[in-house]
Amino acid sequence: AMIRSINPAGLAPPVGFAHGCLSEGGRVLWLAGQNGTDAEGPIVHPGDLVSQTDLALANLLEVVREAGGRPDQVVKLHLYVRDVAAYRGARRDLGQVWKRRFGRHYPAMMLLGVSCFFDEEALVEVDGYAVLS
Repeated sequence: AMIRSINPAGLAPPVGFAHGCLSEGGRVLWLAGQNGTDAEGPIVHPGDLVSQTDLALANLLEVVREAGGRPDQVVKLHLYVRDVAAYRGARRDLGQVWKRRFGRHYPAMMLLGVSCFFDEEALVEVDGYAVLS
């Protein structure tokens, strides 16, 4: 699959995301919500947004790799956080997590503040789509 970022000049320059991702060919992998749980099931880092985000992205990318994909084939992510202000405040550290997991690849993304998750210890959940070759 060929994937290309779409960032029209008439929109504000994106920082840390793409306005759109165009894919040609490939298979679509629908990614369920992932949070900061380990293989045993519980949230690993209660109260730590950055560590939970890191693990949520690692879990999501494990699904992508299991399907034969790569991080740069993720085309859309939805990030749900319990505290948008905390997310803003942690942007520098979250940027380092992003670079470690995705490098310079930025899919189309959105961030949404939510009041709670199924797991009461969760601070973040991430889902999305990938287009695999």
